[in-house]
Amino acid sequence: MAFAHIVVNGSPAPLDGVAPHTTLLDFVRAEGLTGGKEGCAEGECGACSVLVARPGIDSATEWVAINACLLPAAALDGQEVVTAEGLGRPDALHPVQYEMAVRGGSQCGYCTPGFVCSMAAEYYRPGRTDGESPAHAHGDAEHGPNGFDLHALSGNLCRCTGYRPIRDAAYALDAPGADDVLAARCTTSPPAPAATDLDLDGRRFVRPTSLPDALRLLRDRPDAIVIAGSTDWGVDVNLRGRRADDVIAIDRLSELRELRVGDDSIEIGATLTLTEIERRLAGRVPLLAELFPQFASRLIRNGATLGGNLGTGSPIGDAAPVLLALDASLVLTDAEGEREVPLAGYFTGYRQSVRRADELIRAVRIPLPLAPVTAFHKMAKRRFDDISSVAVGFALDITDGIVARARIGLGGVAATPIRARDTEAALEGRPWTAETVRAAAAVLQSEGTPLDDHRASARYRSAMLGQSLRKLHAANAEEVPA
Repeated sequence: MAFAHIVVNGSPAPLDGVAPHTTLLDFVRAEGLTGGKEGCAEGECGACSVLVARPGIDSATEWVAINACLLPAAALDGQEVVTAEGLGRPDALHPVQYEMAVRGGSQCGYCTPGFVCSMAAEYYRPGRTDGESPAHAHGDAEHGPNGFDLHALSGNLCRCTGYRPIRDAAYALDAPGADDVLAARCTTSPPAPAATDLDLDGRRFVRPTSLPDALRLLRDRPDAIVIAGSTDWGVDVNLRGRRADDVIAIDRLSELRELRVGDDSIEIGATLTLTEIERRLAGRVPLLAELFPQFASRLIRNGATLGGNLGTGSPIGDAAPVLLALDASLVLTDAEGEREVPLAGYFTGYRQSVRRADELIRAVRIPLPLAPVTAFHKMAKRRFDDISSVAVGFALDITDGIVARARIGLGGVAATPIRARDTEAALEGRPWTAETVRAAAAVLQSEGTPLDDHRASARYRSAMLGQSLRKLHAANAEEVPA
């Protein structure tokens, strides 16, 4: 086994004696790099943001911003990390740090290192300054004339500065200079994932080198925690004090990171991050393209995976309603082989599913062709970076003004994500008219078993279900011939 370490700001930092549950944030702070802070400990504030070198889509390496408070340090064995301290020095500020300083982007400074790292990831994004988009010429509410996408900061919160000077700093950034070391780093590949086996006080962290190895480990240790982006498990570790005797990291297994577009289906690897899926699909699946900007924040999407979102079995995960509407299935695999399970039959109860303890989700399979009328409606208290009160995915085939096929996925209204089968039946075979929609909306309001909680009342959730169908019709009424 190779020397376990993380390359932090260009220097190796050993992982010897580091507990499997130790977060990357705690690890770098113990190294004296205290710019990153713990604010929320659940990936919502971005004060802990750091940069990680990851395989690029448009370049050999890309600098990706992640929440250091969620990911175990052991998961980055052999990888390269840059903190705010590694970007620049007081006597030689990085361009992002300089613009934040001169434009008043920091007051108390608690959140500033995290903002700087998220901003730096966008600063180095390939193609940012190409000038192809209208935003370069005119700017808009969320894109600067320099191509800077403010959504890159959607996971970073500031309580005292106000966002205008931070936006001004982002929009003032030019292209990286020819002598920029981190920009030059993007021309060569990142380190290959290290085979990791760390053990401290009877608790073990393992990164297997292949899917068969991972499945054999899981067969022998069925109670092991399996992580990819750790955006769910990390919260349990931080806020609930959860610990595991065995943790198996599967995020870099090549067998789980493929994306294939065939004649009859699209297959998405379970551990591709949502950001990677979004960029690689490039709008090919409009319903997924509508989901991604509303799924948490960019920081979370840089780590979160479809396999993780579905594997947790959460009734309020945003991916499930969309994938139910797309009639998706899951490819489950174990040491003996694999099987395909329709997502509509996957969930069996609150955070329970048909997946066995020795199985992994290998891929999500979406059948083709896609329905032409689709929408994702998410009701939440905040526009971005919030848990949904209700989430609805729609996929309808409308032929000659008749609803030939309807698939509707619901989240937040039952113990599991569900298909709105009664509503689908109320639509199919009927004209796509206001009268049909009114009747079907009444059916949709009765689907599920919504509860009262701190996010919304049961009555509100039911009302929003009906309203979502009326909204879909209002946006697509032209599907009916005049």
